[in-house]
Amino acid sequence: MNRWTTEESILSLLGGMRLPLARLLSTIGIALLLVSATQPAAAQRVLLDRIVALVDEGVVLQSELDTRMAEIQQSAARANQPLPPAEQFRKEVLDALILENIQMQLAERISIRFSDDEINRILVNMAQNNNLSFDEYINVLNEAGVYLETREQVRKQMTLQELQRGMVNRRIQITEQEIDNFLNSETGREIMAPDFFVEHMLIPVAGEEPAASRQGKLRFAADLVARVKDGEALASVRAAARQSGEYQVQSTEFGWRKAEQLPTLFREVVEGMSQNEVEGPIEAGNGFHIIQLANKAGGAEQMVKQTNFRHIMLTPNEIRDAQQTEDEIRELRQRIVDGEDFATLARQNSDDDSSVVAGGDMDWINEGQLPVDMENIIDSLEIGELSEPFQSGNGWHIAEVLERRVSDLSRIYTRNQAANALRNRKFDLELQNWLIEIREEAFVEYID
Repeated sequence: MNRWTTEESILSLLGGMRLPLARLLSTIGIALLLVSATQPAAAQRVLLDRIVALVDEGVVLQSELDTRMAEIQQSAARANQPLPPAEQFRKEVLDALILENIQMQLAERISIRFSDDEINRILVNMAQNNNLSFDEYINVLNEAGVYLETREQVRKQMTLQELQRGMVNRRIQITEQEIDNFLNSETGREIMAPDFFVEHMLIPVAGEEPAASRQGKLRFAADLVARVKDGEALASVRAAARQSGEYQVQSTEFGWRKAEQLPTLFREVVEGMSQNEVEGPIEAGNGFHIIQLANKAGGAEQMVKQTNFRHIMLTPNEIRDAQQTEDEIRELRQRIVDGEDFATLARQNSDDDSSVVAGGDMDWINEGQLPVDMENIIDSLEIGELSEPFQSGNGWHIAEVLERRVSDLSRIYTRNQAANALRNRKFDLELQNWLIEIREEAFVEYID
């Protein structure tokens, strides 16, 4: 196992602690001692912990090293993976902790921090992954005595990821020529091709089945297609058809697939279908097929709904409470209705720094870019219509839709996707280069 392979696995594990102690610790008490209050100090000394490495303004403790080594050993045992010899293993784990310590100090200097609410959102996801509610998951962690430790592990992992993403991405440059070459390559075309999620059912036909029977099955399949076209979900129609017992009904779970991964019979049909469109009966040697394009992701075609609107936003502050904020936004709306200029009032009153200079004009906003509650209000307005006051997480608003359009962002989307794919390819290598650099620049002293 090479050094970086081990360190990558180590960095993926959570845990550890950091104490910002001065470097002079190397010349004084390296071990932390507990002195018994009931016996003479010289007679009763218990080693609690000791420093194994000084790292710039921080340290790595023996307890951190022991904990991390135990975690990796347990993970390796579960995965039935070998570990390097003991001394090499200890050195690689210690080096990884040193590297982690350097990064955490750097994150502290550039003020990368995560709030308790952000940590809670991650814990909610972890709870859901374990089929537990948030409170149930917290109780499990508390009963195991690892709740606070888990929170800090999550916070540390998020901090490292944010630091690495920010520091490494700025080192990666993607040229227009690289994007062109990627899009023209076979790999690029494969990555950029859309993924399809196809629902399917089959009314099977035997090879030498009488014509009358085949016609009956064809009519049965056509009726099923008609029901789906009338709005019933294909899965529901399929279940009902099976329950009726009139004819045998089979299906295939295709999941998400590229077009070329689908059966040849469906490939060209699916590529020309719109989402939720149904096709069939499609006759084949084994029977009559019905397919529905349940979902589609990716691909070059990106027709996006856009809305140009303007708004005035007021937020409660030291001199205006929540009720006064609502009263003021209603007053501003009435002034606009009475003939005052929307843009002028927005410049004079709006608390939205991003649009106040433009008289509240938000320019063109893509569908899905706004908070859901706000987008629902904007979508319900006619062009030129002034909304009633409404509340969002940011404050109280009044809004007016100026224009709507559907824009073809295919080229922009495709090139952005290609740039992201290229950046992801370069990230791991550039991350390793950056880690080597910060390790070489740091002050590190091993304590024997």
